Amino acid sequence: MRKLVNITDWNRKAIFEHFINLDEPFFGVTVHIDCTIAYEYCKANGLSFFMHYLHKATIAANELTPFGYRIIDNKVYTYDIVHASATISRLDNTFGFAHFPYYADFETFRKEAEKEMERIQHNQDLMPETIAENIMHFSALPWLDFTSLSHARNYKTPDSCPKVSFGKVTTINNKKNMPVAIHVHHALMDGYHIGQYVALFQKLMNQVHVLKPLE
Repeated sequence: MRKLVNITDWNRKAIFEHFINLDEPFFGVTVHIDCTIAYEYCKANGLSFFMHYLHKATIAANELTPFGYRIIDNKVYTYDIVHASATISRLDNTFGFAHFPYYADFETFRKEAEKEMERIQHNQDLMPETIAENIMHFSALPWLDFTSLSHARNYKTPDSCPKVSFGKVTTINNKKNMPVAIHVHHALMDGYHIGQYVALFQKLMNQVHVLKPLE
């Protein structure tokens, strides 16, 4: 469900009105996440590290209100649930956009996500079957330990969905690190909110005790 935000009484009114008129209202940062515990646990237990961090990244978005804000027809709505839309690679090195419904329970999230991944592997469609505003765009570049990242965008098409990209896991001083690029619409949130997201995502990444192999 979504609710209309009363911009007139919103404490971000002046900020919103400034950034909504910019040609490029998105800004982004790249950070490194310590994924030592999660990566080693997943590998030791035959679990998908990709599925683990995607689930944690989606949980973090659902626990922070600004990541549920969307601009539709120049109005701001807040969604109570945010789903994931992720790029999924195929064997021929093309990809498709997947829609992963949000579930707080990891097993349910994974089961549903694997069905969607299977669908993408068996067709050449680019777009997901489900199109929605209350999504976050996720992508993975496991070949690159990047320090910055930009996105292809159509400036003629309104877009206010946060975008998160994950990079290559590298080992430094016995710790595994992964670059994460986060881009958000500045009319809806600031660096403070990205800081909250990064801190929460880092905390969630280490909560591996909730992971169990499928029966």
